This record gives sequence, C-alpha cells and structure tokens, in this order.
Amino acid sequence: MKKVQQGFTLIELMIVIAIIGILAAVALPAYQDYTIRAKMSEVVLAASSCRTTISEVSQTGFATAPAANGFGCGEGGSEASPISQYVESIATTEDGIIQVTVREIAGAVDGQVVELRPYVDADLTTAADGDDFTRGSAQPIRSWACGPAADTLEVKYLPATCRDVVAAD
Repeated sequence: MKKVQQGFTLIELMIVIAIIGILAAVALPAYQDYTIRAKMSEVVLAASSCRTTISEVSQTGFATAPAANGFGCGEGGSEASPISQYVESIATTEDGIIQVTVREIAGAVDGQVVELRPYVDADLTTAADGDDFTRGSAQPIRSWACGPAADTLEVKYLPATCRDVVAAD
C-alpha cells in the first residue's frame, strides 16, 4: 500500500522563503524612502505659515526693505533649541526665501536645507527681491518654488509638491 504525502516538501518551503526574501529586499528600501518623505512633509509644512506671512507682506509692504530673518514669521531655532521634532531652524533672507533646516529624520537628510523661493510671476522666471516687499513698490507673490537648497539633498526624499529646481541667484 502506498503512503499518501501530507504537507510540503523541503524544496517547496525553500522556494516560498526565497520569494518572501526577494519581496522583503524590494519593499524595505521603498518603505524607508516613504517614511523619510512623510517626515519631510512636516518640514515643508513648518514653512507654510512663514510663506503666508511673506505673501501678505508682498501685498502690503514694509516701510523699508526687510532684513534677513525680518519677516516676523517664527524664524529662529538652533541645534540646542529646535523648532520641532524634524525642524532645526527656519530662516528667511531679505528676498523672502525661506530656508528650513532638517534634523533627526535620517542620515541622508539631516542638516540639509529645504528652500521655498517666492516669485512675482506664475511661471517661476522672476524671483522676488527685497524691493518687492516695500511700500510703493510691493509686488504680490504669484507662486512659490520648493526644493532642496543644495545638490546634496536627493529629491526622492522630498514630497511631490516640493521637487522644484530652486535656482540660486
């Protein structure tokens, strides 16, 4: 009488384990990039209140041209006293550029700077300058470009809405 086989053979189990290993090897790096991107969304969100303030100033204007960190939108922070869990500091330039320094996300992005640059036209060709924020010559901000301040930050870590190429002046 023949014995009926029950269960899986060793080779079948080894094939299943190999398939699971291959799937894990593909999924884990993709998930790590996803978690970094999700945390970087908070970094971009931290600059949104400052972006609103600078847009309002462009419509009303200051009496004199603004200085660096002179927009009054929560600039500051340092390594010893960070703004939030993932934002070390927020700085603004006299041209309205917002620079957010990243902290405690991952080695590839820590210490990097995300930049939001204001433009006075919708097609991102004319960047705002300090004179655009003074009374009498104020021009409203029409659009913003968001992206890495340097080539050392890979855009794959940024949210899809923040992957513009931010050209330096």
